[in-house]
Amino acid sequence: MNDFPLAKAFTLLEPGPVVLVTTSDGLRHNVMTITWTMVMDFTPRFAITTGPWNHSYAALEKSGECVIAVPTVDLIDTVLAVGTCSGADVDKFEKFALTAVAARHVRAPLIRECLANIECKVVDIVQKHNIVVLDGLAAYVDDARKEKRTLHAVGDGRFIVDGRTVNKRELMGNRLPPGV
Repeated sequence: MNDFPLAKAFTLLEPGPVVLVTTSDGLRHNVMTITWTMVMDFTPRFAITTGPWNHSYAALEKSGECVIAVPTVDLIDTVLAVGTCSGADVDKFEKFALTAVAARHVRAPLIRECLANIECKVVDIVQKHNIVVLDGLAAYVDDARKEKRTLHAVGDGRFIVDGRTVNKRELMGNRLPPGV
């Protein structure tokens, strides 16, 4: 083993997939790119890391709801562009030709171009660590979408793209909860 810079250790622990998070302030929809996501348990509970530096955060905090949209690798340039400009200055749905689809349970829209969308409500904001805890209300997947590979941020400008799936369900035995 070779020494590795501790300041870069976060790049060794890849988070969940890069997502687009939509919000609505009641007047306008917005979307932000989030690279640090987490599944919290086998229920539909998730966490994202964001804070007041993101324009969408005020709408997220005020409305208490959002949509987590899961883009695929073919959208990487759009995902990066969304994350490098502010919704305070531009309508990102219009600028990046994203299609807002009305959600059933929240005011924030789904994104048609994404592989999956999860409607969520905010259940906690851990301000000390900029963690927003979300409960899923409904989930949707576009099974007809040809591209299904998601992308994961390493944290230093590089991304990992999902690859081959290895199925080891038989070895997991009774460790998987019913229905999973």
